[in-house]
Amino acid sequence: MGANGSGKTQLIKPLVFLSWFASSSFLKGDPDSDAPFQPHRLHVDEDTMLEVDFLLDNNIYRYRLVFSDERVKFEGLYIKTSSQFSYLFKRERKGKGFTFKEKNFPFPSNKAETLRDNVSLLSAAHSYDVKEAHPFINFFKRMTSNVAYRGRRNFRSEALFYAAESYEKSPQLKARMVESMGHFDLGISDVEIKPFEATYENGDSKKLYMPIGVHKSTDGKEFSLPFLEESSGTQSAFVILERLLTVLENGGCAVIDEIDNDLHPHLIPKILEWFRFEHTNPHQAQLIFNCHTPEVLNRLQKHQIYLCEKQQQLSEAWRLDDVGGVRADDNLYAKYMAGALGAVPEL
Repeated sequence: MGANGSGKTQLIKPLVFLSWFASSSFLKGDPDSDAPFQPHRLHVDEDTMLEVDFLLDNNIYRYRLVFSDERVKFEGLYIKTSSQFSYLFKRERKGKGFTFKEKNFPFPSNKAETLRDNVSLLSAAHSYDVKEAHPFINFFKRMTSNVAYRGRRNFRSEALFYAAESYEKSPQLKARMVESMGHFDLGISDVEIKPFEATYENGDSKKLYMPIGVHKSTDGKEFSLPFLEESSGTQSAFVILERLLTVLENGGCAVIDEIDNDLHPHLIPKILEWFRFEHTNPHQAQLIFNCHTPEVLNRLQKHQIYLCEKQQQLSEAWRLDDVGGVRADDNLYAKYMAGALGAVPEL
């Protein structure tokens, strides 16, 4: 939560970048390009450090990256043992190559020391079929987001086809989507998905999937409407639900920028309930989001809330349980709106 331009999107973008870089940069990255991120404009000459701690198979891990001149300077993967972290591997740039150390992560030293400086060793190890890398690749690949390299993806109608294809390939996911669309009171009683062949200007063709909303009135009358003719809110809900329901169905993490831009504020508490309870979230999926709907603060606990604020062109974020004088039973919405917690516009 925070004012416009306070850094909320910048706080979640590194998660999306790490998801791609750790899992896919070796095969999908451009061999000659810089890593696809931008350092802070006031600190382009300084190193950029990204670090994430995560729980996997009841172990706590830490993945750390340091970039210099948009190239990897350091990469390390650690596991928490007692109160300390012990490295599984770490590589550090030295001259034109890297030094490399590993413990129980058998990636060949000669490959690690000569690995390109714009890719992840984790991604390379997965490509070389190092089985120790596979769980971490699966973890990072199970992040889904509406954020891209330059920020939030603006809605495009093509997203309907990709979401529809995902629903069509998973009957359980589709059933949950239809139920959810009905709960959201969008006037839709069912969603049909029909394949069609799209032909491009160059003559190439591709199979796409068109979602069609089935509307039924109280007197039993029924009509169908392609989603391209539905309201923009209904289209956005259909697309964002695919991201949310996929992680609920399979596990993972949904990282959503401005969740209330696509969904009515009254729907957000319902979504939070999906992630809160085991019967709707059996794989312990996680939702990380930002929004401008402060009422959501009273639906969360202190340790689940980060506040963002920008001063002197630099953003900082702090977790609400680090703020002194805030009790668990406080009306967080009222305190935030009164400015007692900070992270509000200065008007």
